[in-house]
Amino acid sequence: MMRRTRRYATLGALAVAALVVAAGCTGGTLSGRPSPSASASGSGGRPNVVFVLTDDLSTNLARYMPHVRALQNAGMSFDDYSVTDSLCCPSRSSIFTGQYPHDTGVYTNSAPDGGFRVFHAGGKEQDTFATSLRAAGYRTAMMGKYLNGYQPGGPVDGTSDYVPPGWSEWDVAGNGYGEFDYDLNENHRIVHYGHEPSDYLTDVVSRKGQDFIKASAGAKKPFLLEIATFAPHGPYTPAPRDAHRFPGLRAPRDPAWNTTPSAAPAWLAHRPALNPAKTAKIDRAFRKRVQSVRAVDKMIGDLRSTLSAAGVARNTVIVFSSDNGYHMGEYRLMPGKQTAFDTDVRVPLVAAGPGIPAGRTSNAVVSNIDLCPTFEQLGGGVTPSSVDGHSLVPMLHGGSAAHWRTMTLVEHHGPDADRTDPDLPPRGSGNPPSYQALRTATATFVRYDDGAVEYYDRTRDPDELHNVAGRLPASTLATLKAETAALHNCHGADQCWSAGHPS
Repeated sequence: MMRRTRRYATLGALAVAALVVAAGCTGGTLSGRPSPSASASGSGGRPNVVFVLTDDLSTNLARYMPHVRALQNAGMSFDDYSVTDSLCCPSRSSIFTGQYPHDTGVYTNSAPDGGFRVFHAGGKEQDTFATSLRAAGYRTAMMGKYLNGYQPGGPVDGTSDYVPPGWSEWDVAGNGYGEFDYDLNENHRIVHYGHEPSDYLTDVVSRKGQDFIKASAGAKKPFLLEIATFAPHGPYTPAPRDAHRFPGLRAPRDPAWNTTPSAAPAWLAHRPALNPAKTAKIDRAFRKRVQSVRAVDKMIGDLRSTLSAAGVARNTVIVFSSDNGYHMGEYRLMPGKQTAFDTDVRVPLVAAGPGIPAGRTSNAVVSNIDLCPTFEQLGGGVTPSSVDGHSLVPMLHGGSAAHWRTMTLVEHHGPDADRTDPDLPPRGSGNPPSYQALRTATATFVRYDDGAVEYYDRTRDPDELHNVAGRLPASTLATLKAETAALHNCHGADQCWSAGHPS
């Protein structure tokens, strides 16, 4: 192992889920399965893709990120974007492959039903947006967080310092949650970073991302860059420069704060009200999360400036998102995730760049399974029929969402009892049993493996405070269960597209 000796000046901050994609893409169809020769039109040729993915970034943090707000003003926001599971590894596996958890085999963060080892053993690394775009001639880079269970120097298939296929540059950490004192696998070389301000992980990957953009532009090669931050995941470590910002800031007191839904399922019902000590703890954690995303926001600004200076901004789109959301006091729960509530499954997705209408909001029912085929269509890569999602390119370029899917799926295995899991729910944070959830533009239906059901009419009840499943006609419940089962058992683009359009 090498000890890093060269120090750098602080330049940027960790990335929030942002995806930089060149605009002006033509070719391909709504199915997102273009021919390998498909490419972008316009002065820049095929688009660059820079995907920045944050960890546990809830929608209520975006208001503290001016560069993200600027992206929203400059581009298109998907207001009904949700993830396939409100947990890190399943969600990231869906992003890489465009598949639901029932097709990736990754439902949790660790074996036997999740984690890096399951993803790798299932051969899923052989068919990602990275392998597709690298085959199409792209330079590809992965920086920051990969999948839970990956270790920079750990042996994989008898090989140490493992780098998955599809990546021409690899700068990935294992345990980077604390932002300091971590190792990076830098292209098969383990480099240690300490506790100096310049070692702050968000800033490190920001600098590396900027260097990759400049090198790719200089080589006149199309590129895909994913920067996946650990921020704002716990322990919510801010950059030293931001550690004292927002004094007195409290967590939002939305309608779901410190209350439980009517007819709540057994795992959630009868929770005591949050006492002053728990409320103060939540407020401190929320303040640290806001502090930690400031570095992410700075990184987005620095990446945009670098794209402009390198002369490739006009052929690049920036998209912002997260692997899952986060609840903090809603439904009387201490900080956590893994539920089917919108606090946990609905996250930001913003795309801005040439060819994308400015200031536009889409209410289409989109999911993280749609990112992989979107990247592949933008870059002219091949999207295999095994992908469950659909390309967003037609909508990004002003097309109608009239024929888009009407429902999508959330799948979860629980309760989580793995004491080595960084996402093991602390006491009182919520640890639901296994469920499948059907999510439409107006409602959420949850079917637990123990037989419990929930139904929230989000048009009348946007905060999901009234479970009215018990008042639904038996025929309606039967239809909802059948539609959920159809999505839960779909495989590939055609089946899953049809299941998302029930008659």
